[in-house]
Amino acid sequence: MATEEALRIANDGGFDLVEVAAESRPPVCRIMDYGKYKYVQKKKQQSAKKRATSQSLKEVKLRPKTEEHDYQFKLKHINRFLMEGNKSKVTIRFRGREMAHKNIGMEMLRRIIKDVGDIAIVASEPAMEGRLMQMVLAPSPKALVIIRNRDAKKEETEKAEEKNKIAQESPAAEMEE
Repeated sequence: MATEEALRIANDGGFDLVEVAAESRPPVCRIMDYGKYKYVQKKKQQSAKKRATSQSLKEVKLRPKTEEHDYQFKLKHINRFLMEGNKSKVTIRFRGREMAHKNIGMEMLRRIIKDVGDIAIVASEPAMEGRLMQMVLAPSPKALVIIRNRDAKKEETEKAEEKNKIAQESPAAEMEE
């Protein structure tokens, strides 16, 4: 088709003539709404950025004398961090004569590993650094699957809500005209 004829058809329809493949002979063009195309591309990039996840390191600090309720409270924080897809650093700080009872801290870290269960893997084993005993927990593959499924469901519901919103706005716009 001649360029002039394609331009005329595009202008009559209120569209743009966009060159798709300039290297081919003859060049390939498409009649489309270029502004809408750019808008859709921008939205796709934004949703791709939204889906991209980055892991951050969240820290939970304990003491060897931490009581049961406080331990359970901190354990909930660790579980939440892991289910959000973040790594969790567990630190036990020893003071004064507590240094003589490092075994209590090690038992507490082992208990945390047992209590988080399937949702975590030990990224770095418990180690003593000065007065601190630390370990890092990372979300397990099983937890990551749960997170992905949850995010996919959330995205589906958002799309459904957006479609419903558009459907509700369309009849109202037609009535006004």
